[in-house]
This record gives sequence, structure tokens and C-alpha cells, in this order.
Amino acid sequence: MTQLVLVRHGQSQWNLQNRFTGWVDVDLTGEGIAQVKTAGDLLTAENITFDAGFTSYLKRAIRTLWLLLESVDRFHIPVTKDWRLNERHYGRLTGLNKQETRDKYGDQQVQVWRRSFDTPPPSVGPDNQFHPANDAKYRDIDPALLPGTESLKLTMERVLPYFESDIAPHIVAGRTLIIVAHGNSLRVLMKSLFGVSDTDIAGCELPTGNPLLIDLEDGTLNVTAARFLDESRAIGLPPHPGG
Repeated sequence: MTQLVLVRHGQSQWNLQNRFTGWVDVDLTGEGIAQVKTAGDLLTAENITFDAGFTSYLKRAIRTLWLLLESVDRFHIPVTKDWRLNERHYGRLTGLNKQETRDKYGDQQVQVWRRSFDTPPPSVGPDNQFHPANDAKYRDIDPALLPGTESLKLTMERVLPYFESDIAPHIVAGRTLIIVAHGNSLRVLMKSLFGVSDTDIAGCELPTGNPLLIDLEDGTLNVTAARFLDESRAIGLPPHPGG
């Protein structure tokens, strides 16, 4: 049996403010740090020995990973940061309060932008402060690859190939990994691992700072069991072939 742990970062400052965050590099709140410390205690109790970690370019995920590695005393393991694990880009919704956005555009339109598989919000151009081309973190990335908006489908088109080429081989080789990322980039991984349809993926969620422990058949990506470690904040998981 091989184990994989997926963790959505702890509560961020813009989670607390109910704002569309996307690629904006906000930090954790005090509550977010507390969530991650609880997660670290739960991982310690499971006695999981991680071989490597993966995370995005965004500090809320990076800080979450480092706090977790501190908890389980695995600071020495290799950690890879990659922009392709970033959150979905919310285009012109970035920075807006979600309730104010509903009031302006209507619940139905906002729900389409948030939860449809292939309908992105309106895009921002390279002259907009929220376009990644204006962030020094991405100066070595081909500007043509940097999004001005994304649907979940577009997010999948960058996350899944990276997972398949750079992460999955470690899992197939039997290494225990921890991936700390974001609600939508992790939703893509759940869609792939659990075989969730384009329609049903909108209902898949990961609570902030609550590790999802996945057991996989040795030498494969076949899920045999999965559970959230913080049962007090657990939500339902999609069915999988092993269960």
C-alpha cells in the first residue's frame, strides 16, 4: 500500500474576508495556522513518513507545507514548488467579495463562474494588477502560459499534465508524498484519482487545513481507501473503485 496526503492550505486572509483569491499571494490567518497545527498533530498520530512534498508558488500553501513538515519532523525531505499547482485564476472576480459579486451579477451567474466545469469568469489583461505577468514570481515562465482567467477545465489542463509527469511516477514507485495546494488544483487531482465526472466535480470540496489521507494499490494510482484526518471537519468523499 502506498499513501498520498492532499492538504488544502489553512484558512487565508481572503478566505476570512470571503473574497475571490486565485493567484493573489495572501497569507494564512491565525485560525489558518491553528488549523495547520491541528493537522500536523493528526499526521504525527498516523506515523506517516513522507518522502517528498509538492506545493504551489503561493505562500499560503508553502507556509502550510512547512508547518506540517515541522510537525512531523520531515524538514529534510525534498520539496518542489511549481506554479502549475496554483489555485484557479478568477479573472475579473479576483479580489471581489463573493456576496457583493452575487448582488451585482446574480446568484445564478456567479454560480456558473464558480462551479461550472468549463465556463471561466471574464479575463484580465496583462495591464491588470492581478495578471501573473505583473508578478516577479512568474518572470521565468513563458507569458503565453500565464492565465488571465480559468475555468476548472483550464485549471485541469495545467495541473493534470504536471501531476502525471512529475508527481505520479513517485507514487507508482511507492514513495509517500504530501501535496499542499488549493481548493481547485486539488479538486483536479480528486477528479482524476476518484474518477469524478465533469458534472459531479463541482460538488467536491476540501476543507482548509484538513489532510485527506489516500491509500493506493502498490505500483498504481488506484485508490483503495480515503478519509479526512480531522473528523470534526470532514465532508463526504466521492466513491472510488476500492470502496
